[in-house]
Amino acid sequence: MPLDVKKYGECFYYSSNTKKSNMPQTKPIVSVENVVASASVDQKMDLNEITRTFPDVEYHPDQFPGLVFRLKSPKTATLIFTSGKMVCTGSKSEEMARKAVKTVVQKLRKGGIKVKKDAVVEIQNIVASINLGGKIHLEQAARTLPRSMYEPEQFPGLIHRMLDPKTVILLFSSGKLVCTGAKKEPDVYRSVNNLHALLEEKDLMIYD
Repeated sequence: MPLDVKKYGECFYYSSNTKKSNMPQTKPIVSVENVVASASVDQKMDLNEITRTFPDVEYHPDQFPGLVFRLKSPKTATLIFTSGKMVCTGSKSEEMARKAVKTVVQKLRKGGIKVKKDAVVEIQNIVASINLGGKIHLEQAARTLPRSMYEPEQFPGLIHRMLDPKTVILLFSSGKLVCTGAKKEPDVYRSVNNLHALLEEKDLMIYD
């Protein structure tokens, strides 16, 4: 019987009429660790000119074709390519990623770099860590969960692929998870919700 799980804001809580005898009093703790966003200003960029204007940027064309533009606030690193494409990493939210790209474009313009259009930003990947508050029967989970791979001699975690939302979750016996592949923050929480409910339904969780 599936759990009576409700969503409140961006957290999950378990209502009092849930029947499970081993139901935890805690809810999964989700922390977004990194948001990767791509962007484009739809024009060619002179990376040498940017390097002359902003001496703190990192540009080593013999090693990597992109320039690294770091911000202290929000603390991010944005790769800029001659094509005008950008990749922003290090953000802790979608909003922060969009703000970081916008800030980089603003700084370029203030420095005299001509950027005609505002950057179009698209979220590519959200990585989150999760604590379920209990341990997982990992070997049983490997036999029970569909679309899962578990080879403990090579990697201590179980790899579980979800179809809806389309994400990949790494499960560890400690009850810690890593969720990757989401392109929207709500999909991270929905993935955690779905998986936690399934683990509970199959009696794969252990609570002290």
